[in-house]
Amino acid sequence: MHIDFAPPSNGTYNNTNSSRQLANYLEHEDLERMEKGIYTEGFFNLTDDNIYKSKVIKDIDSNIGQLLKTDAKFFAIHVSPSEKELRAMGNTELDQAEAMKRYIREVFIPEYAKNFNKGLSETDIKFYGKIHFDRSRSDNELNMHCHLIVSRKDQANKKKLSPLTNHKNTKNGVIKGGFDRVNLFQQTEQGFDKLFDYNRQLSELFDYYNTMKNGSLKDKLQMQKHELKAPENIFTSEKKKAIEKIQIGKKGTEMAASRIANKQENNFSNNIENKENFNSTDLRQFSAFSILPSTTDINRIDEQQLPIPKKKKKPKLRR
Repeated sequence: MHIDFAPPSNGTYNNTNSSRQLANYLEHEDLERMEKGIYTEGFFNLTDDNIYKSKVIKDIDSNIGQLLKTDAKFFAIHVSPSEKELRAMGNTELDQAEAMKRYIREVFIPEYAKNFNKGLSETDIKFYGKIHFDRSRSDNELNMHCHLIVSRKDQANKKKLSPLTNHKNTKNGVIKGGFDRVNLFQQTEQGFDKLFDYNRQLSELFDYYNTMKNGSLKDKLQMQKHELKAPENIFTSEKKKAIEKIQIGKKGTEMAASRIANKQENNFSNNIENKENFNSTDLRQFSAFSILPSTTDINRIDEQQLPIPKKKKKPKLRR
């Protein structure tokens, strides 16, 4: 399962203005299919199918309370199953489309909401989906995929939700919650396998792909070792253990980095709050790095030459 967040642009994916341009683009395939006498899929959300484009645009564009002119108003997400995954979802386009809507409603959106760590559920997410059946730049036999337009604000138009933030489950500081995209990919993958009883091979795992692309040489060799060790069509416990071992190491590094980032953010907030009322007793509230002089300052002090005391001349004795 390939999931990606379309980067904002000045064209179709310009998300600082109206969603009209993106909604219009998502209907381009419908005209081609209607000319061929093939059925089309309308927009859908958590509960309804065949939603008019005008309602989609109005709903997304009006859910922008307290957002600035330059802020993102919505996000575009692509959900693209592999050919093997599509075959597990059904034998016909209609079956696969219904399975895709079920996956979005029962797995993807619930995990998306949960991943913000704000106590949200799928009913708090305002989104609209549109299924496409073809990709012009693909040679695959099956290419069905889903486009999602997800509002920046929740259903109540109160909370700002950004899946592109670099904060992950932060509990202190200005930004609380965050969004862990890696965790989303892992959870939605597991949800797909459970929903469709899919026997995923090691080479199909997001963790395998991510390790082979971004992992250390040691992690890559370890992953390849376990891939060769077990039969390709059996997802053994040894494969699971190998992946879990790599994940534990990565999570340990991420947790350490998160603790450092949170500490720096807290120190920064404290510095701002205490700036106006600074006195000698406030020094305890600052980090040691903000109190000590910088390396440059120390060097300047070292470079200053202290004056050498002049030797007093001894008085000459008169004979």
